[in-house]
Amino acid sequence: GVIRTALPNMDREVKEQYQVLIQAKDMGGQLGGLAGTTTVNITLTDVNDNPPRFPKSIFHLKVPESSHVGSTIGRIRAVDPDFGKNAEIEYNIVPGDGGNLFDISTDENTQEGVIKLKKPLDFETKKAYTFKVEASNLHLDHRFHSVGPFKDTATVKINVLDMDEPPIFSKPMYTMEVYEDTPVGTIIGAVTAQDLDVGSSSVRYFIDWKNDVDSYFTIDATEGTIATNELLDRESTAQYNFSIIASKVSNPLLTSKVNVIINVLDVNEFPPEISVPYETSVCENAKPGQVIQTVTAADKDLSPAGQRFSFRLSPEASSKPNFTVHDYRNNTAGIETRRNGYSRRQQELYFVPVVIEDSSYPVQSSTNTMTIRVCRCDSDGTILSCNVEAIFLPVGLSTGALIAILLCIVLLLVIVVLYVALRRQKKKDTLMTSKEDIRDNVIHYDDEGGGEEDTQAFDIGALRNPKVIEDNKIRRDIKPDTLCFPRQRPPVEDNTDIKDFINQRLQENDVDPNAPPYDSLATYAYEGNGSVAESLSSIDSLTTEADQDYDYLSDWGPRFKILADMFGEEESYNPDKVT
Repeated sequence: GVIRTALPNMDREVKEQYQVLIQAKDMGGQLGGLAGTTTVNITLTDVNDNPPRFPKSIFHLKVPESSHVGSTIGRIRAVDPDFGKNAEIEYNIVPGDGGNLFDISTDENTQEGVIKLKKPLDFETKKAYTFKVEASNLHLDHRFHSVGPFKDTATVKINVLDMDEPPIFSKPMYTMEVYEDTPVGTIIGAVTAQDLDVGSSSVRYFIDWKNDVDSYFTIDATEGTIATNELLDRESTAQYNFSIIASKVSNPLLTSKVNVIINVLDVNEFPPEISVPYETSVCENAKPGQVIQTVTAADKDLSPAGQRFSFRLSPEASSKPNFTVHDYRNNTAGIETRRNGYSRRQQELYFVPVVIEDSSYPVQSSTNTMTIRVCRCDSDGTILSCNVEAIFLPVGLSTGALIAILLCIVLLLVIVVLYVALRRQKKKDTLMTSKEDIRDNVIHYDDEGGGEEDTQAFDIGALRNPKVIEDNKIRRDIKPDTLCFPRQRPPVEDNTDIKDFINQRLQENDVDPNAPPYDSLATYAYEGNGSVAESLSSIDSLTTEADQDYDYLSDWGPRFKILADMFGEEESYNPDKVT
């Protein structure tokens, strides 16, 4: 059983499903045969035989001027009766008025055309845009080309809505220049922003403070002029970058921001200086005109293109025939010798003042002193030594010899120090020994004592009162070798004359073989050498009695005047006795 179409040009869009009742008979369909029936469901498949069609020719859309780029501003849709991929539609904006500000794409789920904003809108610039959109099938069937073009066109009209917008700067970025050391308060430029809305509002400006760098400048809130607030130094900061904000007076919340770059221009305020080390060397065997050092200059200022440095020798050094400066005219110079050979023994260091000038305005110059050290070199000019040791090497003294000489000098100094220390120690021991000897009291102390008021040095009680003599008292002025017992003396009678007592003691010592041969200060009050009255000791005293004159004691002072009067009276009373 073959089923065939009975009608031409069946349309799926009109009717898609068909049901056909089929009967089958045996016996060739003759009478008496048996029959059976069944239903056949027939579905028409779709072909792209229908182009897309817009339901209306004009679409009206509205969009705020503050809409962001890329945002969706509206949707349009073309109808295609086909099914599946035959109904897939592609939308395109026909080039024309305002079409470059918008873009359209297809929503795969709904087959709608989605219109998006491609560029920002401005109500004050243009209030409406009109353009055409074309819808076409992606998959065409060549059997139906004769039906006509499978696309449709509609007009889209977009009206821009006015919104309250922030002020707009005249430039996207501002670049300004100012010289360093410009006085504070100098205006260096201005920014401008406008409110383009209907019934525009005034604008106020202020700096977006982010760090301390912004404090170097100020801005006039009304005019937008930028001025310096502090002195600028290009060597410290060559460029400043900050932002300025503009806001509407009617709505301060609406603000806009712009970036400002200020370049600090250089002022020639620093002189050039030598950029190489200030010390170099020259060989003793150098020849005239030999270049010993090439110098270059460096300037802290921002050197403009084509800046030149000039080099010359200082005027006060030009008269000295030692070195000269040769300017190569390429911002370098050479230090050249002017004499044949140098001697370290005569002069080890030379100081060459080099004057460097720049070509900026105003001209700055500086004097740099090069230190040149004379060194010993070989015949090829290779430096062998520049230190102090090298000066002694030509004399024939090696390093070992110099060390030996220094060691000898140190040894001699140590010997001298030890000798002086021993001499001082020996002298100190001698003084201590002499001070321990009691006999040296007479030698070292040439002191006549305090007279009658001095009762500390010696015991003169025996002279005043013979009764207080201690019979067993050992002599204090000597250091006896062996302990000896005191001699038995006859008792002294009361009221014995002092002269008789002295004479008696004198005679005892004269005839005593054990008496020491030196004076006893405690008993006889020896006054030492050099006394005008001479000694009263038994050594120098005479055993014979002779007349003496005591008047000279009056010349010694008031203390001895009483003694002179006392002995003078005794002499007048007993003229036959002498002391």
